[in-house]
Amino acid sequence: MEIGDPGPLLHLLPEHTPMSWTRHGEGLAGWGEAARFDAVGPNRFAAAEHWWQRMVSTAVVRDEVGLPGCGPVAFGSFAFHDHPGRSALVLPETVVGHRNGRWWVTTVSVSGNLPGVPDIEPMPAPRRPESVAFADGSHSGAAWEKIVAEAVRRINAGDLEKVVLARDLIAECADHVDVRWPVQRLAERYPRCWTFCVDGLIGATPELLVRRERGLVTSRVLAGTIRRSGDDTHDLALAASLARSSKDLEEHEYAVRSVAEALNPHCSSMNVPEAPFVLHLPNVMHLATDLAGVASDGSSSLGLAAALHPSAAVGGTPTDVACALIREIEELDRGRYAGPVGWIDADGDGEWGIALRCAEVDQANPARLRLFAGCGIVAGSDPAAELAESVAKLVPMRDALTI
Repeated sequence: MEIGDPGPLLHLLPEHTPMSWTRHGEGLAGWGEAARFDAVGPNRFAAAEHWWQRMVSTAVVRDEVGLPGCGPVAFGSFAFHDHPGRSALVLPETVVGHRNGRWWVTTVSVSGNLPGVPDIEPMPAPRRPESVAFADGSHSGAAWEKIVAEAVRRINAGDLEKVVLARDLIAECADHVDVRWPVQRLAERYPRCWTFCVDGLIGATPELLVRRERGLVTSRVLAGTIRRSGDDTHDLALAASLARSSKDLEEHEYAVRSVAEALNPHCSSMNVPEAPFVLHLPNVMHLATDLAGVASDGSSSLGLAAALHPSAAVGGTPTDVACALIREIEELDRGRYAGPVGWIDADGDGEWGIALRCAEVDQANPARLRLFAGCGIVAGSDPAAELAESVAKLVPMRDALTI
């Protein structure tokens, strides 16, 4: 049902069961849990999509707005590895959407009774996390540098061309975390990113894995990073050096090639720019490429996300060799870090980002979070420089919890 402007989407979220996907103030905000599907293992994407198709095929839908994201919408997040890890699709009881100056609300009932229209109004402000303390996660900085050095050795030996290694950082708070606080801070500070909150996974990703909307398929690939200095003039010089860096251009080329090859069987008229642009974010700059194509089969947005995961941007090249090396030397349970996160509607349209610049709430202890960052390692990588890059990538989540 179309509604008037209810205020910022993220201000509508209650503390319990909040879900959201926003960028530049537009997107979706949901709460309540009408139904959910949990999945594990290598068939997690197919199993989740089968469940979703069953759900929407039997649903009675009244849609007065007709935009992507109207009607039934499921929010989802998926584990990076086949094992271990948990993945889920969640159908909220209430979803509010905002797009191109229009707002709508969707309500869901699984009881067979027509759902009522809830009052849509801003919630009380979230609680700021108290007494946040950070500690090393699976490895100290020095230990992680040794892992990077081993990856570089394997690359120089010819085992593979690129591998993406992750780091985690532990945040301990005095009380359980009201995730709306960091989500709102991320949305305010990183409006060009896709800010998400799905089943205890929160973050602001600059990388759109895939969007499918009425036949158009798009993807934003990021690979190649440089830390900003805080001086605009110097940052322009840094951006120019990034655009000329053979190491970063090589890393970026691997990532773009892997996405184009994965989308090609599902799309026609693929447009792959010849050169990347530099994406400026408050803390770092990335080499970025936007790909586009026309959907040529019946793949849903979730199906396309499954076909793309893991891309070279978060796994490596060749992907199977890189992922095997990750499992061998990383010694880190990534959980849903670097996995697809986003939403899908009843028509299969939707948006899926890569869960980067993110944190996962500990289910057993909601006052504890694991923060994640990762770096692409190639033959020219320097372990100390990669550690510094990972520190820069952890800044968004650290600041969201403390500032």
